[in-house]
Amino acid sequence: MVESRLRVIEGRTVPEIPVAWDPWEFQALCVEAFVASWRARGFSPVTVDNDIGLLERTLKALGRPAWDVTPEDIDRVVGGLAIEGRAPSTRRGYVQIFKGFHRFLQARKAVEIEAAFGVRLVCPVDEFNASRHVGDDSPALLPPPTPERVEEFFDFLKARIATARKYAPAARDYALFRTLYHAGLR
Repeated sequence: MVESRLRVIEGRTVPEIPVAWDPWEFQALCVEAFVASWRARGFSPVTVDNDIGLLERTLKALGRPAWDVTPEDIDRVVGGLAIEGRAPSTRRGYVQIFKGFHRFLQARKAVEIEAAFGVRLVCPVDEFNASRHVGDDSPALLPPPTPERVEEFFDFLKARIATARKYAPAARDYALFRTLYHAGLR
C-alpha cells in the first residue's frame, strides 16, 4: 500500500481580527503597510513623502474609508478640484494615488476588510471618472513660428552640417526636419 503524502492542516482562510475594529484605525494601518511596500520596492524617500501627502489629502477629501468609496465620491472630489481650478495633472494624481491604494487593499487586505466590515472590494474608479493622460494639459500659448523664423531654423541646421564633427547625423537631422516641414505635418 502506498503512503499518502497529503495531510490536513488546521488553519483559517480569514485572519482573526477584532469584530469591532475602528475603520479609521484599520485604514491608517493599511496606509502604513502601503507605504512600507513602497519603501520595500526602493522608492525614493522624496517620492514616498510626496505620495504619502497626496494619499492622505485624497482620503481626507473622500471622507470615508477607502472600501466604502463609491464612483460618486470620486466624481465629487475630482469635480471639486476642477471647480477650484486645479490642473488636470493634479486631479489625475488624486485618482491615480487612490487607484494604487485600492489595488493594494484588493491584493493584501481584501479578506480582512470583508471579514471586519462586510464589504467586498470593487474599485470605484471607472472609465467615466478616470482621466486619461493624452497630452499636455494646456493648449499652446504661442502662435506658430513665422516663415522667416522657420527659414532661420533651417539656415542654422545647414550651418551645423558644415561645422559638424560627424556629417551624417547633422545631415540626417536637416533632411528629417525639412521633410516634415514640406509634408505639412504638425
